[in-house]
Amino acid sequence: MSKGGKLIIFSAPSGSGKTTIVRHLLKQPELNLAFSVSATSRPLRGEEKDGVNYYFISVSDFKKHIKNDDFLEWEEVYRDSFYGTLKSEVERLWAEGKNVIFDIDVVGGLRIKKKFPEQTLAVFVKPPSVDELKIRLKKRSTESDDKINMRVAKASVELATAPQFDKIIKNYDLNSALKEAHELVAEYVGATSIDSDAEE
Repeated sequence: MSKGGKLIIFSAPSGSGKTTIVRHLLKQPELNLAFSVSATSRPLRGEEKDGVNYYFISVSDFKKHIKNDDFLEWEEVYRDSFYGTLKSEVERLWAEGKNVIFDIDVVGGLRIKKKFPEQTLAVFVKPPSVDELKIRLKKRSTESDDKINMRVAKASVELATAPQFDKIIKNYDLNSALKEAHELVAEYVGATSIDSDAEE
């Protein structure tokens, strides 16, 4: 893969609010961000659109891509439930001169960081507690209790990886988390935001 712009990773247990933060950052034109759409073998949910939320591909096609080394990173999160980042997606966004932002799970985030250590900012979004996480996931009411319990169990493991990230944002208060995320990313990409200090 050719080296392009900066890579900004937001990882967190499901329900931590990372998607809200990423959506907010994408609306800030001075950051020059583009969203890396992941591929997944899971079916569409609710209002999701192919190519917008994810590239929805079959399990067999996903396995073909793995075999062809088409992924920057991939993972089988649950049995036959694959997620991954296609190299072609990042190449496409770099070709547009963009910095690429990821809303990605912890394992995938760390894998990308390892491949591009010099041009990646990896941010971990920390929820107030695992109990709070469970409440947020239940409020979504998109998944069964079993699925929620699986996610909560996974969250405990994921929280232990937080120190491996460059920065940790505690999402106890959304407005503060959004402001902190904006300042971090603006400094990293060299954007001039209203109150950020000059880059070192």
